Amino acid sequence: MTNIEQDRWSRVKGRLRSSVGEDVYSSWFARMDLESVQSESVHLSVPTRFLKSWIQTHYSDRVLSCWQAEMPQVHRVDLTVRTAMRCASPAKDAPVAAEPRRDDGRAAPELRATAIAPVSATHEALGGSPLDPRLTFGSFVIGRSNTLAHAAARQVAEGRRGDPVMFNPLYIHSGVGLGKTHLLQAVTWAGNSGTERKVLYLTAEKFMYGFVAALKSQTALAFKEALRGIDVLVIDDLQFLQGKTTQAEFCHTLNALIDAGRQVVIAADRPPSDLESLDERVRSRLAGGLVVEMASLGEDLRLGILKSRVTAARAHHASFDVPLPVLEYLARTITHNGRDLEGAINRLLAHSKLNAQPVTLEMAEREIRDLVRPQEPKRIKIEDIQRVVARQYNVSRSDLLSSRRTANVVRPRQVAMYLAKTLTLRSLPEIGRRFGGRDHTTVLHAVRKIEGLVAKDTALSDEVELLKRQLQE
Repeated sequence: MTNIEQDRWSRVKGRLRSSVGEDVYSSWFARMDLESVQSESVHLSVPTRFLKSWIQTHYSDRVLSCWQAEMPQVHRVDLTVRTAMRCASPAKDAPVAAEPRRDDGRAAPELRATAIAPVSATHEALGGSPLDPRLTFGSFVIGRSNTLAHAAARQVAEGRRGDPVMFNPLYIHSGVGLGKTHLLQAVTWAGNSGTERKVLYLTAEKFMYGFVAALKSQTALAFKEALRGIDVLVIDDLQFLQGKTTQAEFCHTLNALIDAGRQVVIAADRPPSDLESLDERVRSRLAGGLVVEMASLGEDLRLGILKSRVTAARAHHASFDVPLPVLEYLARTITHNGRDLEGAINRLLAHSKLNAQPVTLEMAEREIRDLVRPQEPKRIKIEDIQRVVARQYNVSRSDLLSSRRTANVVRPRQVAMYLAKTLTLRSLPEIGRRFGGRDHTTVLHAVRKIEGLVAKDTALSDEVELLKRQLQE
């Protein structure tokens, strides 16, 4: 590199520092080196693919404009990852690095600073977790148990940069195989279908791995800045987030994004209050957004999922057909989760294709018998009933045990007593003692009151059935 080139590079770095600020410059550009300058192009290098991807995605135009301020004839900035074998200071007259080649000898495509990123390029550039192309809003089957979660996720996905955030964070929780990951990936696909917003999907494990790797490679500041530059951050399986340092960084990132008006979407297998391994500050911030539970799949929804899976299978196997009685049998007997339903369709497809036989009810009974799980009655505790009812009606457990007589507490308390009588073997006096030392006649009154209302109030009947399903999962 000549002295003239070195001087120009110093001035370009000065322009960059003034343009983006000292913190951003230190995070992203301090380790960027000038490799060569040609008539219309400049070749720069950075030590990691992560830095290269981030600079190309977010600062390529900025770098190019800084060079053009010094050299108006420059129209392209090439950025590559330098290897550990490269000499720290190449000789003055060293030839320009050879053009990168494919395995078949043809020239590799240029990495132009002005290139337009493809769909989900930001997601890939930042090391996002893999996305399943099947998990979109179009393939999501809506039912009573997931209507609110779907509507909230759709609202997030359709937002635009600069729009006010309606609820933040959006926190979705449910048991295994009920559609959390499907919704989160659908948000990511929809958000990345345009170039306006940057949407990143990460599992909690990938977040931990990325943070630890950044610490080891001394790029932690760059990692933090990358996450905080995201418009929509989507985190799956939050219950697996471990380690005090990682949790603290997650908390800082969460606060920074929410305070900056950026959207955060999170999924876990339990509500924030039950994530005992997480710091209290994190749980409090999570609970401050919209917390939505996806309940167990009803039979109608299971049937809808099965029909959609058969339709998807026909796209590749046009002759595949599952009679309606077989689908109804599967919906009635496979009750655990959606993954078992998909597994059942895959088995029927494989058996039908490999044996060249039509799908029959007898075949289905034989092929999926291990997916039909015995429905052993779950032992339900009064504490569980109090917790689930309190969450459903947005009151505290202490409210249910208190002597308060306001309407927003009396009805949930009566429902909880009713469920305790119908779902447990506890006596009326025992239930009364567990509800703040009440008399057994109070419990009996509550049970009869709810029994009478359920018989004529459809909305209350649905609420009670939903609570029963949640308790029996």
